[in-house]
Amino acid sequence: MTDHKTLFNKYLALLEIDASSLSLELLRKIVKAHLIKVPFENISKLYYKQQGMNYIPNFLQYLDGIEKYNFGGTCYANNYYLYLMLEHLGYDIKLCGADMKYPDVHIISILKMDGREFIIDGGYAAPFLEPLPRDLKVDYIINSGNEKYILKPMNSDGTSRLEQYYKEELKHWYTAKPHPRKIDEFRKMIKDSYADNAMFMNALLITRFFENGAIVLRNLNLTEAFDGETTAVKILFEDVPGVAQEKFGMPADIVKKAISNLKELKDTWNS
Repeated sequence: MTDHKTLFNKYLALLEIDASSLSLELLRKIVKAHLIKVPFENISKLYYKQQGMNYIPNFLQYLDGIEKYNFGGTCYANNYYLYLMLEHLGYDIKLCGADMKYPDVHIISILKMDGREFIIDGGYAAPFLEPLPRDLKVDYIINSGNEKYILKPMNSDGTSRLEQYYKEELKHWYTAKPHPRKIDEFRKMIKDSYADNAMFMNALLITRFFENGAIVLRNLNLTEAFDGETTAVKILFEDVPGVAQEKFGMPADIVKKAISNLKELKDTWNS
């Protein structure tokens, strides 16, 4: 059995991070490296479901997925293990729930440093390359092509609302709640996310960020946005494994197996 210290060292090595001493600069490096190295994707979720799983992969499985297949995960896996790593390094951090249309369907972390609080979210398929400050007087805005993300100043109850816009139309949002939580409190939500009718059991999403842009496969729509230039093409379902390998580094045979039970791709983002 691999001990946790070895696993955390492997995690940092995968991110190419030298964690010397705690600092805001180190935090920024980790957040950026994690978002760039670890994609938001549901290929791994489909793949693991075929193996009978209905929970997040264990720590070793998660790291092996990153190393061998260029997997990442959805919010529960990506944000939980990022939280664990930052906690392991000694940061003052807590795991928190976030509400969307339903309570606790997203998780984030809130980290305190130098008298300030930051939201850490590597599991929203969003270009959060920096810790998001909570001590805001005005909206904190991130522009990314046709998308815009707005973190609002903290509410009177201590919650923080984040909004996502596409072509200036509000599409998605969540409200982060500051109360510390345990991952087991989300077990039912995680199990439900593996149900046959669940969002990520009926759709495809792979999002990979870079310092100067992003590549996104949303069902059969492939979008590449770099340095202000955006291209979008529609691909065939049978081309998904090849595209996943070429654009995201995921082995085509693994992707082909993962998506083999998909009968119909649902447009879950605009429903």
